[in-house]
Amino acid sequence: MVNQVLVLVTSSFPIGRDGSEAAGSFVVDLVEELARHIEVRVVAPGHATSLERWAERVTIHRYAAPVQPLSTLKPWRLSDSRWIWRVWRGGMQATGNAAAGGAASILALWALPCGAWARHAARAHGIGYSVWMLGSDVWSLGRLPMMRRMLRTVMRDARHRYADGLQLARDSEAICNLPVEFLPTTRALATRDPPPIASAPPYRFVFIGRWHRNKGIDLLLDALALLGDSDWDCIAEVAIYGGGPLRTLVHEKAKPLLDAGRPLVIGGFIPKAEAECAIVRADWLLIPSRIESIPVVFSDAMKLSRPVIATPVGDLPQLVAGGCGIVCAAVDPPAIASAIRIACRDRAERAASLAACAERFSLRKVAWQILQGANSE
Repeated sequence: MVNQVLVLVTSSFPIGRDGSEAAGSFVVDLVEELARHIEVRVVAPGHATSLERWAERVTIHRYAAPVQPLSTLKPWRLSDSRWIWRVWRGGMQATGNAAAGGAASILALWALPCGAWARHAARAHGIGYSVWMLGSDVWSLGRLPMMRRMLRTVMRDARHRYADGLQLARDSEAICNLPVEFLPTTRALATRDPPPIASAPPYRFVFIGRWHRNKGIDLLLDALALLGDSDWDCIAEVAIYGGGPLRTLVHEKAKPLLDAGRPLVIGGFIPKAEAECAIVRADWLLIPSRIESIPVVFSDAMKLSRPVIATPVGDLPQLVAGGCGIVCAAVDPPAIASAIRIACRDRAERAASLAACAERFSLRKVAWQILQGANSE
């Protein structure tokens, strides 16, 4: 695809740089990797409709969007319904503009609404498009009959279908009855030789993610409340970074722990560079999700040689059980607390398993797979 153009349509490209859009940082890295080979036109949310130059071979076609994530908009709220209509119309127009004038292919991140915009623009300009599914597309929107029909149409008409999880790919295939390839979301990291984790307690633990019910931040805090003095003697720090709809609940649940003098740190959203430093500083990454495919922070941990403690949801048991950490027995506070206790006694050698898993999440490999797919259209 040398000297050709790939249009990348997304709802995840960051508007600001405060770390509130974890997926957005992945998309930036992907775009910059793709731009090493082709020109990329990104369709992404912004404070207003605009066209901006991001890098030498990257332009951004912005459509107006609210500050909060689009996934939080509720159509039954009048103010939200106005934004939904504005975003739909703006995204459709921006995608058409980006696809005009020599675009070779369109890639939608993610299926709805971006895949619908990509499908419309691809038909209008006589080009192909591919769609990349997230868990929220299939496991949330896919449960609604009308959204499921839209999702099926978007997937069936696409030249290539990707999913960022192994089980998600299988569930996506069940909707469209067509092959769906696993394509992981992963980021570029600056750290090349991370220091080894501590060889003995006390250990440092970190959680980085949205404070949303799906991410299980409330389960984690309830688990920490179950730990006794002897458990905390093995813990140097538990750092929690993020923000979102459970912000008030997080601070309410954290207060008794802080009042008791537990080594708990509650911080806000942190940008990618700081998140990387936070993982390197820790000995274990915590993923207490109720619903999950493969979070970007998981691949970060693998590349930084940090084992994880994860609940048994999505693909995490399959990935973690290979020697990359500890899988909780259940998705509840007692099981998470028990896994933390096990981690405090852990002596397993995990370097080889972490390195092998990290190789599966190579950003270069992901970009090459996309380019091969686009080149075949």
